[in-house]
Amino acid sequence: MISLQFLITAFVVCVAPGTGVIYTLAIGLGQGRGAAIAAALGCTFGIVPHLLAAILGLAAVLHTSAVLFNIVKFAGVAYLLYLAWQALRSGGALAIQPDATRQAWCDIARRGALINILDPKLSIFFLALLPPFLSGDPANATAEMLLLGAIFMLMTFGIFIVYGTCAAFTRQRILQSARIMAWLNRTFAAIFGALAVRLAFERA
Repeated sequence: MISLQFLITAFVVCVAPGTGVIYTLAIGLGQGRGAAIAAALGCTFGIVPHLLAAILGLAAVLHTSAVLFNIVKFAGVAYLLYLAWQALRSGGALAIQPDATRQAWCDIARRGALINILDPKLSIFFLALLPPFLSGDPANATAEMLLLGAIFMLMTFGIFIVYGTCAAFTRQRILQSARIMAWLNRTFAAIFGALAVRLAFERA
């Protein structure tokens, strides 16, 4: 069940730069290592509803219900556009600047969780990812999916911490250059905007 193939597949999925990775990098650059860990934790816990939806079969309902899918999708689009604005706005939650106000870690984690919660494709992703690695025993299917999901979450958390720590390590150098900070803020805003556009065109 916990095969090398699953571990490699999960690692490739986790390490690929997605919305959660971008958020963790932005927080690490703007707030430091501790805040980046909070971001990684929030993004990881944002997986839980989608994992449970896949296990309980709700992902299939989301996949077949265009109305429900679009409600979650456009809420996610709006949230990504909000994050783009927060990266551009002076004093925004994602703005990289030397005099940035320290944010509560619970707020950082909550934003990270919402990023994944409002992505309806994640439920469908888990519904496609986990079943091929099950043993085939229906009696153990739920327990096995929970175990595989837990491993995926631990891997996500660990990899995101590495991303966030690397970003925090370069923070002091970046804060010394107003040009680099402005460029990064615009870049993060553009990425979140592009992710919002991509999500808007996703179909169930």
